Amino acid sequence: MPKNSKVTQREHSSEHVTESVADLLALEEPVDYKQSILNVAGEAGGKQKAAEEELDTEDRPAWNSKLQYILAQIGFSVGLGNIWRFPYLCQKNGGGAYLVPYLVLLIIIGIPLFFLELAVGQRIRRGSIGVWHYVCPRLGGIGFSSCIVCLFVGLYYNVIIGWSIFYFFKSFQYPLPWSECPVTRNGTVAVVEAECEKSSATTYFWYREALDISNSISESGGLNWKMTLCLLVAWSIVGMAVVKGIQSSGKVMYFSSLFPYVVLACFLVRGLLLRGAVDGILHMFTPKLDKMLDPQVWREAATQVFFALGLGFGGVIAFSSYNKQDNNCHFDAALVSFINFFTSVLATLVVFAVLGFKANIMNEKCVVENAEKILGYLHTSVLSRDLIPPHVNFSHLTAKDYTEMYKVIMAVKEDHFSALGLDPCLLEDELDKSVQGTGLAFIAFTEAMTHFPASPFWSVMFFLMLINLGLGSMIGTMAGITTPIIDTFKVPKEMFTVGCCVFAFFVGLLFVQRSGNYFVTMFDDYSATLPLTVIVILENIAVAWIYGTKKFMQELTEMLGFRPYRFYFYMWKFVSPLCMAVLTTASIIQLGVTPPGYSAWIKEEAAERYLYFPNWAMALLITLIVVATLPIPVVFILRHFHLLSDGSNTLSVSYKKGRMMKDISNLEENDETRFILSKVPSEAPSPMPTHRSYLGPGSTSPLETSGNPNGRYGSSYLLASTPESEL
Repeated sequence: MPKNSKVTQREHSSEHVTESVADLLALEEPVDYKQSILNVAGEAGGKQKAAEEELDTEDRPAWNSKLQYILAQIGFSVGLGNIWRFPYLCQKNGGGAYLVPYLVLLIIIGIPLFFLELAVGQRIRRGSIGVWHYVCPRLGGIGFSSCIVCLFVGLYYNVIIGWSIFYFFKSFQYPLPWSECPVTRNGTVAVVEAECEKSSATTYFWYREALDISNSISESGGLNWKMTLCLLVAWSIVGMAVVKGIQSSGKVMYFSSLFPYVVLACFLVRGLLLRGAVDGILHMFTPKLDKMLDPQVWREAATQVFFALGLGFGGVIAFSSYNKQDNNCHFDAALVSFINFFTSVLATLVVFAVLGFKANIMNEKCVVENAEKILGYLHTSVLSRDLIPPHVNFSHLTAKDYTEMYKVIMAVKEDHFSALGLDPCLLEDELDKSVQGTGLAFIAFTEAMTHFPASPFWSVMFFLMLINLGLGSMIGTMAGITTPIIDTFKVPKEMFTVGCCVFAFFVGLLFVQRSGNYFVTMFDDYSATLPLTVIVILENIAVAWIYGTKKFMQELTEMLGFRPYRFYFYMWKFVSPLCMAVLTTASIIQLGVTPPGYSAWIKEEAAERYLYFPNWAMALLITLIVVATLPIPVVFILRHFHLLSDGSNTLSVSYKKGRMMKDISNLEENDETRFILSKVPSEAPSPMPTHRSYLGPGSTSPLETSGNPNGRYGSSYLLASTPESEL
């Protein structure tokens, strides 16, 4: 063979060599089809399987260890929502009673669908686009919708990381800057900022110093330069973590996934030692049984399950696609789900312990302020001293003594009691005050930490924990975008990843305006929830009803080496789709009955006010939902009417390091037969079709014979139609 031939170049070079089909077929040696990895008849099943596994291992990056993979899945699923959304929902929806619907839905929806996504990603070894194109080409739009939802979530999620970065750097001072209201001097007179005096120091710092928020979503107010800089830092960190794919993000996960547990453990120990911590924990575990029958509670619990496990985002599929095919993903699903639930409960214990301490502090403050009012009324003879129980000592007034005194005054002054302006100062009222979402972390928790000894240390640890929790979730979210796009369109990985981060930063400037927090609410509460539910339902239907649950279970048996429990069969086939259909219907009804809105901070009133989104914002919200779900019907229509090929009628082969890989397409009939079976068509042992068409999950390809131990995965045409990513 000439030394300058392309085949010789290929054998002595690790670079890709491009050559024509004619050159390829003219110079290659005859192929022994019985020993080839492109074996059609399936006679050498064991060798074929080994060759496929070797090919997969060489092509696709893999996790360095099982621990690294588990930490990546934990880092993606355990996020900021575990720290503030789950405790808030627990507080809002009946304390311990909320755990019942959450656990039920976790078992019948969460774990089965999490296992499903792990399994399809590991089996097909593609991102979300490739997986759902393979399972059902007509539903291939699911993968594109997942990418769009990931983009929407990543845009605002990194803004929250930016907020945490801002608070992190502000924590390196004593006293903490949100511990006291700012004071302005007018000559010799010190004046407390009115907005802060009407609210609280932590509330003022959050809304005015950090966000510098406007009064409504319609008032842009321009960019907040402090948060713009923090957003740039956040995207820089994320970009550096994911630029090399799992080679870089996998190493980051060792710290970002484990460090939050160290901080949570420290906070739990510290929280349990705080005065009033037991009150908060008992309040959490005291169930309000009437809440268990509220449909709204079940809807919110199901939504939390989706977000907690990362279902429908594509990150779970992307991470599992880098596994070996014999990995026990059944065990992984149970383990990660348990750790996720355990983390939510642990975080809730910490939050309620700290909130119990805060509630006691606020209750004592209430008692002192109202006691001063009563003393004033006694001095002005508005109240008689006979109303004060003899054992009450105003210099050491307890909450119990105040409650007794309050009841006596209310009974005697029943007609004029409201004019006195006295508050009941009940601990239960303080514990019942629910703070939603970001307010729990940036208002309630920060206020509690100002009363800790060595408060800057705890503040630094807390916000560093939030940064790491957010980073782990962002790595999974970015994988849900980059992995399927790189797999499908073969774009350069580093360039595309950097381009995504730059694009997302500029689009994310929408969220660092003075009105940006209201857009975060729009994206977080509305734009992702409904599309995500639709995606998860269609994923379930694609596998259970189109591909076939029995067929899928059989392939899982081949892949895992054991048959999964029949429980999953019934969950995938019946229970999960039905529950999710009810959830989707409830979400649509909820949007129709209760117009979407947001909590606006009114500067003049120093208070929150619930406002409905204006018409232009509603139009934007509807557009976001439509854009996120539009690829699903578009791809379905295009492939149903054969306007878009499903890619199954092409054979793709390329060369790298002398190995047969993939990248030649559209071979003629004789060329295709000659390539797969031998050097000349006459040597073919059996006639071959010119191409393979999609037969549906329940059909059998003419290329698949009963002698093939690997089922549909033993088909040469199938192997060729699902090219490995060259990351």
